[in-house]
Amino acid sequence: MANTNPLKFIQQVRYEVSKIVWPTRREVFITTIMVFIMAAITAAFFAVIDILIRNGIQGILNLFG
Repeated sequence: MANTNPLKFIQQVRYEVSKIVWPTRREVFITTIMVFIMAAITAAFFAVIDILIRNGIQGILNLFG
């Protein structure tokens, strides 16, 4: 394992951090709203599927019971 110069390491880290492109407030806001919308759509989808499965199982059980 090669020894790394701490000063060189810090310079490399600072260089890499300078390449980061941070999102704007607007981008963060829009992305957050999209996450909430997709979570609501997913919750509604699974609620409908749950109701359909529950009704189907109850129907089958009513036929035989």
